[in-house]
Amino acid sequence: MDDQEMELYPSHFVAVLGGAVAGSEAAFNLAQRGIKVIVFEQNPRPYGKIEDGLPKWHVKLQANEISKIDKKLSHVNVLFVPNIGLGRDLNIIDLVKNWGFSAILLANGAWRDRPLQIDGIDEFVGKGLLYQNDFVHWFNHYHESDYAGEHYQIPDSAIIIGGGLASLDVVKIVMIETVLAALKKLTIQTDILELERESIHKVLARYNLTLQKLGLKGCTLFYRRRVMDMPLAQMPHDASPEAREKVYLARKKILKNFQDKYLFKVRECRVPWGIITNNARLAGIIFKETEIINSRVEVKNDTEHNVLSPLVISAVGSIPVPIEGIDMKGELYDLTDQETGQLKQFNNVFALGNVVTGKGNIIASSEHGKQVATHVLEHFLVWREEDYEKIFQFSSERTKERVDKIANMLNEKKVLSVDKIRSIIEKVESYQRNTGYSGNYAAWISKHKLESIVDVIVAQRQTQSPNLY
Repeated sequence: MDDQEMELYPSHFVAVLGGAVAGSEAAFNLAQRGIKVIVFEQNPRPYGKIEDGLPKWHVKLQANEISKIDKKLSHVNVLFVPNIGLGRDLNIIDLVKNWGFSAILLANGAWRDRPLQIDGIDEFVGKGLLYQNDFVHWFNHYHESDYAGEHYQIPDSAIIIGGGLASLDVVKIVMIETVLAALKKLTIQTDILELERESIHKVLARYNLTLQKLGLKGCTLFYRRRVMDMPLAQMPHDASPEAREKVYLARKKILKNFQDKYLFKVRECRVPWGIITNNARLAGIIFKETEIINSRVEVKNDTEHNVLSPLVISAVGSIPVPIEGIDMKGELYDLTDQETGQLKQFNNVFALGNVVTGKGNIIASSEHGKQVATHVLEHFLVWREEDYEKIFQFSSERTKERVDKIANMLNEKKVLSVDKIRSIIEKVESYQRNTGYSGNYAAWISKHKLESIVDVIVAQRQTQSPNLY
């Protein structure tokens, strides 16, 4: 157990699968009310999309969100096990039937890229085709001294298929990487953070350069709808026609400013229809034109056209990875209610965060985590704030009488006995030992600290290393 000894009393015990934004929020909300929580995290660090989805130039935001997660998972009522994944190291049926948890919360995220709907295209993954999650993971980590994953060369004239906010991150990464490589050939020193913060346009202007002078064409984003449909500004649910027009204009303006800064192209109303291959590699995409009729995307006949490119990156959204033992409904978990996240097949298993919302948005994940945790507390476990306050009243009583009082108070609330809690903790500790986790969350995080791009750039500047320039 953690070096901050968990006090045992009859209570509920909840398993949370995934410790990132939604998982840590739910764990903390439960722990604050006296619920015992175990967080199983599939990676060494519990930061999820903050680490692997939020592009690494968001230095301050990433640091702030990591600090919040660390604080929440350091609560005395929260146990933590790293490097344990659902479907890989844990079986959902075993967790439900044999562990004895009061409830199980699935905050394991949406890590599977939604596939492109073109027959045979996935045969070219790594051979001219990349998907967003792998691509952003590479970008976020390749600067690390111990990085051992895939390495990608990003050529000019890449095709990005998308249109949502995540696809704009991909576009930005592609442009920064290609411009950085071109400037390096001219021995011009700059870095990822400078190109992102100042904009590619301004950095090039400083040296009297353009994409054309660098010999670059830039990447192109292909979107099946209109630019005005891109989710760059929120459309009010009850917007009047005038308000809708303002939002449409705002979206166009936002994208135009983004293009001016990062120098990419956009082709709206285009849908991928087929593939172009050359020497067993993907060499481009056959597109068709679309039109929007009554808010629906309709493909126009006889509009096929070829677009050649050495690299295609798909950024059309993320969905949950199928887990053995969990029923799916299409691409998603089969839920009784999306608001509460309760799974149809288990009455005590709930999904939360972007595994349900489909959004990588930090606030959306956090709010859904809080929402599901509150529902589990007040409607499933029937454990409210005043229950925890009563627990505190007994906190100074170190006798059997105290445990008896707590048990009497919570008898009607399906709480677990101290013996049952202890048996779960013993199981948890065996998993901790197997992963090399001592039980000290702060010590583990210190040992497995995320290597910031800022530290790497500063160190390389000091040694005049050209590796990132």
